[in-house]
Formats: sequence, structure tokens, C-alpha cells
Amino acid sequence: MEERCLLRVVDDYQWFIRHFHSLTGIDLSLYKEEQMKRRLTTLRSKRNIQTFQEFYHAMLKSKPLYEECLDRVTINVTEFYRNRPRWDVLEQFIKEQFRDKQEIKVWSAACSTGEEPFSLATLLSRYFPLEGIQITATDIDLKVLEKAKEGNYIERTLNNLTDQEKSMFFNKNGLIYTVKDKYRPLITFQQHNLLSDPAPDSFDLIVCRNVLIYFKEDAKEIIYQKFGQALKSNGLLFVGSTEQIFHPEKFNLKPVKTFFYQKN
Repeated sequence: MEERCLLRVVDDYQWFIRHFHSLTGIDLSLYKEEQMKRRLTTLRSKRNIQTFQEFYHAMLKSKPLYEECLDRVTINVTEFYRNRPRWDVLEQFIKEQFRDKQEIKVWSAACSTGEEPFSLATLLSRYFPLEGIQITATDIDLKVLEKAKEGNYIERTLNNLTDQEKSMFFNKNGLIYTVKDKYRPLITFQQHNLLSDPAPDSFDLIVCRNVLIYFKEDAKEIIYQKFGQALKSNGLLFVGSTEQIFHPEKFNLKPVKTFFYQKN
């Protein structure tokens, strides 16, 4: 009896994965099941919904529930210059390896609400003319992309910036900090699924941090392969603090610093 109940629970979640994929294009089977299932079960329990099939049908009838589910699936937690010492290393790379360039092309992958690409814009503006900076910022979640385009942030997300940097890069209006207009044209925001969509290409730098920890190993390999192909020769990949790439040579990459990989 206990085995049959367990089977039904497993089948219930697998049914949800298949139908959610058809509905959204997001393949949850490529995410770590324990983590993703826990996130969705918490939401389901909050709404007092007993099964994943019931949860799916409830989403079809409720746009707010559907959007809340997407928020749980697409992990949107970030801040400006997250883990600042790593950004200091990136800045050193920029000064040393890109010092002779007048333009730079960057991909901020899984950019969430925009803190990362705007961090890149402000950092690169110190070393390149604004017209030479081109940042493509992508995310699977249209809602967070719309928020990113607004460029409005609360002070908590700016904790890693000095007061001088805050005044240099933002206009303050009450409790809200708004990215200054001159940095906005440097970034193009667009929807993109890291797993299923073709990758843009010819980048000097790709930044994708604290996202791939949620994916299974075979999914990570797909994404790292895309990153390797999207980088120019000697281009740089900057990953998160728990996202060490094992056997980077498989993707035509080599480690150059902790959390930094360069294309051969």
C-alpha cells in the first residue's frame, strides 16, 4: 500500500513536469528535483492544494498563481556587485586583458531583475567609452525583465556600493534608487531560455552566476557548451561561487582564476 502511494506521488510530479513544460517551455526535469520540488510543494501547500495535477489546473485558472509559480521556478535573488571581491578580480581582468580594446561585448545570462547587467555597465564605463559597451542581458522570466528595464532599486540591493558609487550611478528619489539614463542604452534586455534557445555569440565576456547550481549535471553541460561556443577566442566566463566547472577543457575553456574561465 505504501509503495502504491509513493508511486502515485512520483507520477503526480512527473505528470506536472510534462504539462508544465508544454505550458511554459521550461523543462523542470533538468533541474535538481529535490530543490525544485520543495519550492513548488511549499507554494502548493500555502494554497492548500493537495496534488501537483490540481496545482497545474489551478494555475490555468489563476494568472496570479501562475506568475507566483514562475517566480518560484525562476530563482530571482540578486544584488549589485554580488560578492564584491569577485568583481574586483573581474575588474583586474578588464584592466589587463581588455586594455587595448575600444569596445566590449558582454552577455549577462540569467540576469534576473537587472542588478548584474547594470553592475557590468557601471564597471565597464570606467574603462571604455559608453558607445563601445554592448551588454546583452537575458532571462527566461518576462516579468523580471520588465522590472529590470525600469532600473529602480531599493537601497538594500546597493549594499556593496560605496556612497560615492551610489551618487555616481543612481538618482535617488525617496527610498528608490534609479539607474542614471546614460547607462540604460548600454543594455539590451531580452527573453532567453538557457537550455532550449540558441545562444547569442561573439562575446568578450559572459557572466552567469548563482544559477547553474539549480540544474542537473547534464543540463549544466549543455549550458557550458553554449557558453564555450558563444565566447570569442580568449573571452572570459565568470561564474558563481559554488559553480566550479569540472573538466572545462570539454568546453574549450581553461581556468584562469577561481570562478573565471577563458576560452582557448
